[in-house]
Amino acid sequence: WSFTSVNNVLIKAIFYGVACLEDVLKRMKGKKDIKFITAFRDLLFTTLAFPVSTFVFLSFWLLFLYDRELVYPKALDGIFPVWLNHAMHTFILPFSLVEVILRPHCYPMRKNGLTLLAAASLAYISRVLWIYSETGTWVYPVFAKLSPVGLAAFFSLSYIFIASIYLFGEKLNHWQWVDFKMKRKKER
Repeated sequence: WSFTSVNNVLIKAIFYGVACLEDVLKRMKGKKDIKFITAFRDLLFTTLAFPVSTFVFLSFWLLFLYDRELVYPKALDGIFPVWLNHAMHTFILPFSLVEVILRPHCYPMRKNGLTLLAAASLAYISRVLWIYSETGTWVYPVFAKLSPVGLAAFFSLSYIFIASIYLFGEKLNHWQWVDFKMKRKKER
């Protein structure tokens, strides 16, 4: 639970479970009585699944390419096979993008979405700091290289980065689906 990649897999599993439940209920009940499930699916995807998976992909590979020892030491190659590394750090982005392209999502009010994302980020940062206080070991080697001010800057910039990803996802959804909705209205 200390690695962002593992949390991302959990978030995605919950999201796809909710999406599957929504699809099954739509088939059983039609479009009645599942608004809560649809709203929860959209909230989960827009505020957590898309931003976190994109953040994991971008931050992992940027740090990996800069100095892999900061996030994925070479010693892990014997423990985690290459396919698992790519499953957790590479393939998550295409699946998120496919979700944006194939299904419209209703974004919450921007303030609410960014607040929920901030709460999740603070919870994760608190967990990372708690683990360090209990074990004296940082979850990621990159944190050991930073001073307390550097850590604060890193976490702050990470939130700005993930918030930017949230806003980008909102734009992608708008570009993909607003034009589609407008075309359908014109056809009627």
